[in-house]
Amino acid sequence: MSQTLNRIAIVGAGLSGLSCAAQLSRSGREVQLFDKARGPGGRMSTRRVETALGTVSFDHGAQYFTARGGSFRAEVDRWAAEGLAAPWLSAGPEAWVGAPGMNAPVKALAEGHSVTWNMVVESLVRDGGAWRLKTPEGLSAPFDAVVLALPAEQAAALLQSPDPGMAARAAASSTAPCWTVMAAFESRLDLEVDTLRDEGRLGWAARNSSKPGRQGPEAWVLQADPDWSREHLEAPAETVIEALLGDLARRMGAPLPDPVLVQAHRWRYARSSVGEDLALWSADRRLGCCGDWLSGPRIECAWDSGEALARLLTGVSGA
Repeated sequence: MSQTLNRIAIVGAGLSGLSCAAQLSRSGREVQLFDKARGPGGRMSTRRVETALGTVSFDHGAQYFTARGGSFRAEVDRWAAEGLAAPWLSAGPEAWVGAPGMNAPVKALAEGHSVTWNMVVESLVRDGGAWRLKTPEGLSAPFDAVVLALPAEQAAALLQSPDPGMAARAAASSTAPCWTVMAAFESRLDLEVDTLRDEGRLGWAARNSSKPGRQGPEAWVLQADPDWSREHLEAPAETVIEALLGDLARRMGAPLPDPVLVQAHRWRYARSSVGEDLALWSADRRLGCCGDWLSGPRIECAWDSGEALARLLTGVSGA
């Protein structure tokens, strides 16, 4: 059956979707990706903002990644050779970041594929032996198979009708939210470290400007712990900013200088739970899922999941 799966739609152009697309393209498949975002990044996003002190960048999603497995390590080595990634020892001896922003590797991967951005997929429609994607613009061209490279909650919603069993599997997974605050300052904060963990409501805080390749003013990313984020999911941004900046000030032991820029971002689907499968694939329905919610809450897990689904789809065994 795998010989007939030549035209594949992938919903979600984050790292798992792009990993799957790369593997499928190498096997000779025609791949089209669709993503509701304006551009590449997903949880590896970088936000750049103009201030009176110049452009400031914030990696407001994933803060760093590790590369422990053979396949992903080879990919990260390639990124490093191309100047797209660099070690960041402040987060640990195995920590890597994208350069000059966390989204650099994802952006480079996306440039090698056909991606339709700003496209919301509302449902999957069976049309004889093919699939079509229903979007606000109508029905897509037919595809032989569909891959959902989405957070579990979003995948479950699209799978309700075409595959209730797979939908239930996705619905059983949980993804923790995360409130994130981005702040830029005129001068360096008087903290002896570039990263903090578990400081009051702060699950993580990082001097983003200390990462390799970053330029511009002093910049910090503050991420609330999952429990606080869940309890305050609908809180106003001002409440979140006050709480997290307050915890940073207490850790510093002095009032913070007035920020030249401060913003908050709410990630409804930030950190996945630990799953049991690398990927899900129904050969009968020609429908599959990949993503870190299936294998574990790390960037590397997203990469491995996409590759695993591509192998299932093409019938190629993996290590």
